Amino acid sequence: MLAVTVIVITATIGCSSAPSFSEVTGKKWKLIEVNINDRNILFNREALANEDAGDIFSFDIDAQIINVTGAPNQCSGQYTLGSNQAIRLSSMNPALESPRQPEKLREQDFFVYMQNVYKWNLVNKNLELYSKTEDDAEVKLVFSL
Repeated sequence: MLAVTVIVITATIGCSSAPSFSEVTGKKWKLIEVNINDRNILFNREALANEDAGDIFSFDIDAQIINVTGAPNQCSGQYTLGSNQAIRLSSMNPALESPRQPEKLREQDFFVYMQNVYKWNLVNKNLELYSKTEDDAEVKLVFSL
């Protein structure tokens, strides 16, 4: 009987479940890393803080709407969730002011990456969004609270 109990406990601990999207909603997520084709483009959130950049390159999401802040433009749109952590964002049109280009990330590129998000995951308390560039290169955006 003891051997059966140990096997059941081990099987339960070994199975990991997918994160719930409720862990993502209702929070302000700030970009901390950008990888294109597995190469980091040297985005540095700490340098932005030193420049008094506030919440640029961030987003929050609720049950129906995603609100994205670029540098300094903002846009919002609806999203839909699919199976296997798939996510699709509707067309988002930013209100255009003169953008900044801090940290080797152009605001226009950030909005394209957000528009093209197709999958999400929570890894070590960070939110990873998977996307594509206009040229179909793989993009991974990493956000932290």
